[in-house]
Amino acid sequence: MDTITLTGIRGRGTHGVLDAERDLGQVFIADVVLELDLTAAARDDDLTRTVNYAEAAERVHARLTGAPVALIETLAAAIADELLAAFPLDAATVTVHKPAAPIPVPFDDVAVTVRRTRD
Repeated sequence: MDTITLTGIRGRGTHGVLDAERDLGQVFIADVVLELDLTAAARDDDLTRTVNYAEAAERVHARLTGAPVALIETLAAAIADELLAAFPLDAATVTVHKPAAPIPVPFDDVAVTVRRTRD
C-alpha cells in the first residue's frame, strides 16, 4: 500500500484530565500516515485521485485545537475516524504527542498511536 505522511502538525488545545490542562492549554502535535493506492493519481497526475494533504492537515489541526477531550487516545481515534470518513483511504495511522504532559519526572514526549482501517 502507498502512503502519504504528514509529520509535526501542531496546535494549541485544551485536552486533558486535569483542570489546569483545560484552563491553560498546551501544544499538541500529530503525525499522520494515510494509506491508499496512489497508482491512478501518479499515472494521471491528478489531485482528485489522491488526498489533498493540505485539507487533511487542516482537519487534523482543527481537531487538535477544537473541542477538548480528556484523553489523547480519544483525540487520536477521532482524527483517524475523521480522515477515514473524509478521504478514500484504506487506513489511517495517527500519533498524537503531548510533550508538556503533567508527568512528575523528566521526559521528552508522551505519544499515543492508533491505526484505523476502512471496514
